[in-house]
Amino acid sequence: MTERPRWVKDKTLHKDFEAIQCKTYDDYKDHKNDNNCYTLIKVDFESWEIHVAICNYHHEILKVFMGRRAQDIYNAIFDYEKEHNVQWFAEKQHVAYLGKELKKAEISLALGNSGYYQE
Repeated sequence: MTERPRWVKDKTLHKDFEAIQCKTYDDYKDHKNDNNCYTLIKVDFESWEIHVAICNYHHEILKVFMGRRAQDIYNAIFDYEKEHNVQWFAEKQHVAYLGKELKKAEISLALGNSGYYQE
């Protein structure tokens, strides 16, 4: 599709504009592990915070980041990576996943709903 999307009213389209229909993502077949770490995300209703554990593949917890908002936590994680010259999140897919899961946890916390589970 190279025509203007209906929702675009007053923007100019670039000469190389293209609208790309995305294929359905398969959670199992399309998933790529990040070789540097994995995360455990929990909503703690005692402290009223979200906790994110950064783990290595020896199943050791390296760090735990705690906060109430998704932005606070992922910014703290990425700032820590930069300040300490570590790269836990090499795959963009992993970064997007972290953001999605943190937002789900944040909504669960805001609603007082203990039904959050990490995908």
